[in-house]
Amino acid sequence: MNDDGSTTAAAAPVPVAGCPKRMVFGPCGGVRPDGGCELDTTIPCPWAAGHDPARVLPWPGPAVGVRAATAPDGLLTRSREAPVVLTDLSVPSFDLAALRTAAQIVGPVSDAVLSGDIHHQPTFPPTLVAAELRSVGAHPWMTLTCRDRNRVVLEQELAGLAALGVEGVLCVTGDIRGPDVRPGVTQVFDLDATRLTHLAATSGLAATIAITPSAPPREGRTRVLVEKQRAGASLAVSNHVAAPGELDDFLRDARRHGADLPVLGAVAVFTDEPAAESLLAFPGLAMDPVRVAAVLDSPDPVAAGIDAAVEEAEALLAVPGVVGVNLSGRASSAGHVEAAEVQAEIARRIRKVTR
Repeated sequence: MNDDGSTTAAAAPVPVAGCPKRMVFGPCGGVRPDGGCELDTTIPCPWAAGHDPARVLPWPGPAVGVRAATAPDGLLTRSREAPVVLTDLSVPSFDLAALRTAAQIVGPVSDAVLSGDIHHQPTFPPTLVAAELRSVGAHPWMTLTCRDRNRVVLEQELAGLAALGVEGVLCVTGDIRGPDVRPGVTQVFDLDATRLTHLAATSGLAATIAITPSAPPREGRTRVLVEKQRAGASLAVSNHVAAPGELDDFLRDARRHGADLPVLGAVAVFTDEPAAESLLAFPGLAMDPVRVAAVLDSPDPVAAGIDAAVEEAEALLAVPGVVGVNLSGRASSAGHVEAAEVQAEIARRIRKVTR
């Protein structure tokens, strides 16, 4: 039995025709509202166009029955006692000083800090970032994508993160680079999020997956969530939704299909127009336009943005199955220190309400 669940090389899953990411277990989170691919609106997503639930492949290997062990003070353990806060790091590329500074601001008030992997903002390898975060007392939660790393390198990163004592990784296929971003640079996609999830879980890490309730096809996404759980997922992080009821409906459907993962709801953190636009630029997510306008039109957008984020967090935490929130977004375009201070204030206020 191969560790991707196949029995022989010949029996290995085949990428679906028409997917630029060569995905086997789709769809990804970047499907546009009209069913177009995130790369190009003229390319129909093969999972969304004329959606057939049978197109969602079942996980072929044995289900991972025992989830990754977690530290007594880890995020997953804490989530069983009180709502947790996972805070995005928003720092410049290849800047260790900025990384440490931001982590020292948000780390003490966050249960974990999430280091991302964005197609147009490369940075240091995940193991190096995790080591730096641990060195300043932050609890790292690392993102791994399949875009720029082949399977061998992903296995190396997973082994390195496990050796460092990192608790969890967010396993995503990864946003695809457009033709104007690093043209000529190879995009790998040896694996997709489901197969990476299995590798992470079998490496002893808490494999975390992303869910995108706002993107089509909805029924396919709830079924994929079930298969990712069977592959070894321990936690799900939701992408942004326009209203908490949208996430509630999605999770109810997922439970009917057999998924029971704990979920972190995404809180949109922005205090100016560039920060809001950086969130809205990603296909697959949704934000309440009234809430966005109220923050940006406020006489004090920073205070209004913090208030709006705390309110959204409280509403998301009322959704059954949601055990915490992910403070997601650039927060502020004024700089990484200002962004971290906004995130930290939101985290403090959420903790004050929930603990």
